[in-house]
Amino acid sequence: MTTITEKTDLDGLTLLGGDKKPVRKLETFPNHHTRDYVITLRSDEFTCLCPATGQPDFAKLTIQYIPGGKIVESKSLKLYLWSFRDQGVFHEHVANAILDDLIAVLSPRWCKITADFAVRGGISITVEAEHGERHV
Repeated sequence: MTTITEKTDLDGLTLLGGDKKPVRKLETFPNHHTRDYVITLRSDEFTCLCPATGQPDFAKLTIQYIPGGKIVESKSLKLYLWSFRDQGVFHEHVANAILDDLIAVLSPRWCKITADFAVRGGISITVEAEHGERHV
């Protein structure tokens, strides 16, 4: 029998629903499935600032993971990503920081972040950071 969302899955979710502001907090809900499967999340609206010039940097982010016991709640992920909007950070550092934060809250079996930054100064930068081994 397939397990569906249970009322207790909402326990602890404080960011879901209503108007919220950017916050560096990721919320999760339980994964009821024991099989390996891949969750893919995409955002074409990620922004941060160049730490040297303060100019905005834009990226398309792809987050893929094989969940362990938890799944990231998407609204909290949106607000979390939004929290980088006014932060000066190198592309390589922000991709790895996002991966580290996801690993800390999810303990995924596998996780990969691809941050595909828009061209600036004639050069595009894509950062791929990965944790664990993919078995699906």
